Formats: sequence, C-alpha cells, structure tokens
Amino acid sequence: MDYDGLKEKLNQLKIEDYIWLIYIGIIFLSWYSNSLERNYFVYKNEESKKKYRTIMIIIFSILVIVYLYFLKDSFNSLKSINPFDPKKKKDLLFLSFFASLLIFISGLIFLYIALTDEDLNVELAFN
Repeated sequence: MDYDGLKEKLNQLKIEDYIWLIYIGIIFLSWYSNSLERNYFVYKNEESKKKYRTIMIIIFSILVIVYLYFLKDSFNSLKSINPFDPKKKKDLLFLSFFASLLIFISGLIFLYIALTDEDLNVELAFN
C-alpha cells in the first residue's frame, strides 16, 4: 500500500470510529424508546407513543445516512477494481457492495414503516 492509499485507509478508519460512537448513541436511544413503547402499551400513554415514534424516526434517519456512507464506500471500492486484480478480490468487493445495497434498502424500508405506522402495529427491530 502506497502512502496515499495508507492515508486514505486511515481516514476511512477515523470516520468509522465516529460511526461506532453514533451506534452507541443509537443503542441508548433504542433502549429509551423501548421503555416508551412499554409505557404506551401498558398505560396507553399517548405522549409516550408520540415520543417513541419520534425517536424511531430519528434512529432510522441516522441509520439510513450511515448505511448510505457504507454503500458509497463499497461502490467506490468496486469502481477502483483494476483488470489485474485477482478474481476473488473482484467477487468479494461485488458481494460487499451488494450487501451494503441490501442493508441500505432495509434501512429505507424501516424508516418508511417508522414514518407511516401511527398505531404501532409493526415491531421495528433491527440487528
């Protein structure tokens, strides 16, 4: 790996460090939203329902942005393939891009559900 490649890789890892911090924040938001959801179902507290929906929309909006970053990164890696790269590398980069695309699409679907499910009929779970 040349100097520019190393510099780019280190910058990418720095961005991913920030993304891990975002994920930690999402974990705490999800934990809080679970308590709001529980409060709504047990006590029919409409304010808890409203806060829960808002938090879920925020969570999935953030995740869609993060997933878009990884999709773009995978796409850039796919574009950087040269004809002399081993077939295995080409295949793995394509699979990585395809997986990133599917994760991005799932994030959009979850965001759509969070935006439209006003009665909390669908359990929004993501791993």
